[in-house]
Amino acid sequence: MRGVINSAALVALLASLCLPWSASFAQSCKAGTVYLTFDTGHMEPANAIADILQKHQVKATFFLANEKTKSGGFTLDDSQKPFWQRLVKEGHAFGSHTWDHHYFRGDVGDDRVRYVPWGKPASAGRELDRAEVCQELKKSELRFREMTGRGLDPIWRAPGGKTTPRVIEFAQSCGFKHVGWADAGFLGDELSSEQHPNQALLKGALAKLKDGDIMMAHLGIWSRKDPYWPMLDPLIEGLKAKGFCFGLVAARGKP
Repeated sequence: MRGVINSAALVALLASLCLPWSASFAQSCKAGTVYLTFDTGHMEPANAIADILQKHQVKATFFLANEKTKSGGFTLDDSQKPFWQRLVKEGHAFGSHTWDHHYFRGDVGDDRVRYVPWGKPASAGRELDRAEVCQELKKSELRFREMTGRGLDPIWRAPGGKTTPRVIEFAQSCGFKHVGWADAGFLGDELSSEQHPNQALLKGALAKLKDGDIMMAHLGIWSRKDPYWPMLDPLIEGLKAKGFCFGLVAARGKP
């Protein structure tokens, strides 16, 4: 009968429209909601990761810094522009991961924080005040807007998850809330593959993740010999089979 949509057709229609409540309508989410997030990395598997997300119709949250890539460029240079444009089109969320991807290594004096390159002594770093912290977070946003026409969501993640009380406050003052990850959500893609093989990491995640947990992985890790990213396919499949839905850490924020 014309004008009548059966339940299966309605679910398909809602999914195609990407309405925020369509996932819960189509799936019971009996186990709750989990949140998949990615930090930038060397980018070699970036499109393959996006393909896995698209295959499962899962949205993720990406935290952006200007890191070196295997192709000899940087994660936020023009060579990566099509990738970021694709993710925007597919409805993912985005936050700042700083620009330089250095580590916050303590509060200094009354109004500064120490910002140090990974693997370097604290003396090799520099001290940032409130305005400089905000500039470090917003520089990634400005570049992202140049590439995609879209700003970041009002969230950020410190490299390595390393924060200080002062840098948290500084970031909040310029509109960015810090997002970490759950213990069970550490997917382990940066660990030694000899000591932490993929199947063991996958089994642990499927066993331990619970409602509300934020997961963390990377768009390519230099040090791991057996890359973890192919495990994202069975991980998502397994979590869905257990009754989990996938959510975005933050609704779209800055236009």
